Amino acid sequence: MTAARRPVVAIVGGGVAGLAAAWELVGGPDAPTGDDRPVVHVLEAGDRVGGRVRSTGFAGRTVDLAADGFLARRPEAVELCGEIGASDELVPVGATGAAILARGRLRPMPDGLALGVPTRWLPLARSGILGPAELLRVAADVVVPRLGTGKVTGDRAVGDIVGERLGRPVVERLVDPLIGGIHAGGVDDLSAAATFPLLIAASHQPGSLMHCLGRAQGAPAAPPPAGGVPTPAFYSLRHSTASLVDRLVEALVRSGVTIHTGTPVGAITRTHDPGTWRVTLDGPIAPVAGGALDVDGIVLAVPAPQAAALLGVHAPAAAGILGTIEYASVSVVTVTVTDRAVGRRLEGTGFLVPRTTVIDGRPALITGCTYLSRKWPHLARRGEELIRMSVGRFGDDRHAELDDGELTAAAFVELARVLDIAGAPGSAHVHRWDRALPQYRVGHLVRVAAIEQEVAELPGLELAGAAYRGVGIPACVGSGRAAGRSVLRSLVDPGHRPAG
Repeated sequence: MTAARRPVVAIVGGGVAGLAAAWELVGGPDAPTGDDRPVVHVLEAGDRVGGRVRSTGFAGRTVDLAADGFLARRPEAVELCGEIGASDELVPVGATGAAILARGRLRPMPDGLALGVPTRWLPLARSGILGPAELLRVAADVVVPRLGTGKVTGDRAVGDIVGERLGRPVVERLVDPLIGGIHAGGVDDLSAAATFPLLIAASHQPGSLMHCLGRAQGAPAAPPPAGGVPTPAFYSLRHSTASLVDRLVEALVRSGVTIHTGTPVGAITRTHDPGTWRVTLDGPIAPVAGGALDVDGIVLAVPAPQAAALLGVHAPAAAGILGTIEYASVSVVTVTVTDRAVGRRLEGTGFLVPRTTVIDGRPALITGCTYLSRKWPHLARRGEELIRMSVGRFGDDRHAELDDGELTAAAFVELARVLDIAGAPGSAHVHRWDRALPQYRVGHLVRVAAIEQEVAELPGLELAGAAYRGVGIPACVGSGRAAGRSVLRSLVDPGHRPAG
């Protein structure tokens, strides 16, 4: 009697979403065991897994090159750490608060912000971010009655909603630096439905937009964990945020997952056997002979352009929509300076720079700055400050025209002007992220729903990653795990169709 063949699943793309999908297949709460456990292959075109979660050795410590932490109040990444045995490596953020470079100097962000939108007038007035006339414009949101439409329909740009109700200065100095900075884009074409759905709901309620957001933000939070210690805003891991990838890879390998790097996928095709696929590889991987894998399920956890290329024959409408998703390129410049060289007191975790800011007569190049050694105390060294500058946003690719030395010099000149730094940096490191952040334009979720609807007709195939319903580590973990769960269901029930 021949033993039943174990199902085979290919994960195309070894970023956080792809690795999380693999974990869901072999280590999640619904993962099968024994002969029902799938054989999982992670196929990564690059020479390393982890995607844009990456670190490097710099100035005697390990420094993250992209996300230096993740939201603690979103459960996906924290829960994953628990499942792979990394909970004891979580470290909370060591500083709170940030500043905005506004009206010529750094000003602390006011209390009561909801993704940059003020919910209380008095803290905003005390911050100095707005002038007297601009504050009166905001006050009109409270004192001028506004009828609500009740029903929430359609999508609008974040900047349009906030600008209409609170004025353009709030958009330019608070909302765009914060929520626009998360996506390296501009809030004037950023989908509120995809990035801030609560804002759309609040805008349709009667009365003040600020008060509606404040009431929603004031909803009871989850109770603190055992011991009564409140949840911090952010977590990293003891050996860098990127070490989450290392721990996840260790857990996957222990669970039998095979991870192949330097293995681009050239095509996916339907086989004559219903419900199965052939994955054609552009690079040889052992022990697969013939340069192809026959699989029962596929997760495409790659950026939108690569997903479009692989889906073109099978889901042409979805591929066409995927091809329209644009990406922003950014760079990260990390430097060390002696603490004696910094003339301004460093408070909080760093500061943001509005796109309308002018430094030394030119539009600012840097978009934000993180005081890494203050935000994460495990990175601190006596007598030294570790500072990271973010550069570039959608529509501003000036950083791409500069070599590493020129970029470091240009960014540091602006940093020195803001923080009153004397002299030059001690050490510097530049990392460039080409086409790193997908842009969620107005109507994004409608387009994603159309993609998902057509892909749902392809049995055993799922999509995952930052291009769809959220950027950031927790969102990508959640996206990958959802795709993994759906593939598991399709292995049991070939007629399964995921809910769009």
